[in-house]
Amino acid sequence: MKNNRQSVDYYIKGILKGDKFILSKSITIIESSLPEDVDLSIKILNGISGKSGISKRIGITGVPGVGKSTFIEAFGGYLISKGNKVAVLAIDPTSSKTGGSILGDKTRMNDLSRNENAFIRPSPANNTLGGVSDHTRENILLCEAAGYDVIIVETVGVGQSETLVRGMVDFFLLLMLPGAGDDLQGMKKGIMEMADGIVINKADGDNIYSSNQAQLNYQSALHLFSVSESGWIPRVITCSSVNKSGIKEVWEMILDHYRLLEGNGYLKKLRIAQNVDWFRGQISQELVNKIFENEAYVELRKQLEHQVSSEVLNPKEALTILFNKIFSRR
Repeated sequence: MKNNRQSVDYYIKGILKGDKFILSKSITIIESSLPEDVDLSIKILNGISGKSGISKRIGITGVPGVGKSTFIEAFGGYLISKGNKVAVLAIDPTSSKTGGSILGDKTRMNDLSRNENAFIRPSPANNTLGGVSDHTRENILLCEAAGYDVIIVETVGVGQSETLVRGMVDFFLLLMLPGAGDDLQGMKKGIMEMADGIVINKADGDNIYSSNQAQLNYQSALHLFSVSESGWIPRVITCSSVNKSGIKEVWEMILDHYRLLEGNGYLKKLRIAQNVDWFRGQISQELVNKIFENEAYVELRKQLEHQVSSEVLNPKEALTILFNKIFSRR
């Protein structure tokens, strides 16, 4: 099949001009595992170096049904009304049959997706640990270079995705439902400890009283946690994505967070830590890819899997044999 790729300058110039079509094509290249695309993606990233890193990176998570997409559409619309350009990188669960996104966030944010100052990119989570696209960090850089000054990363809301997204954003927002009490809606205490802000969504109609109660409960719970290294004290805000109440307050909270981190120098420290974390994550992911894709190990892996399933070897023994082969350990 013919590869219809353009020159590296075509993609770099298009990204820097803010061309959405070329930005989308560039992200497709970034997410490709074809060797020629991997080489091209490295050149594209080098070409936009120095043109990224200037956005506000916001992670948004919450259990399924909390209204993440509805909130992001209302929040994104507000940000655009204030003169911002917003990119949404929505990580969708991946179909085990097709490998594609199941939910398709673009279809769940109709108004925002039609706005010329918004860019929405749903990406399948693939096999990355925690359900986060393994190219989300690169996609953030591309969107920043294209002129988007607010980058929102929406997680699947399951498992390790919160931890992984927390390592690639500056502000981590946790959406909760009213009437949750202090049971965290099945979410672990560790998720709350990672949050820079908590928003009680769907705070409208009959939910107003329970939303206010939940706000008090969560604010009290946050006081039990130690103060973060940045010096930021997380806040809890009630919000309605339907009637847009609380949206302004959420943005003001995020801006206060940035003012603090920029003022005390912690934002630069955080971005450096993000890059180191990115490097370490890439090592892990590439090792997995090599083991599953490299012809030198495919047959051995299949043999070991058969021996494990036949109970000839236990999983740890099989892993030791595989790693001894890969790293030539004696």
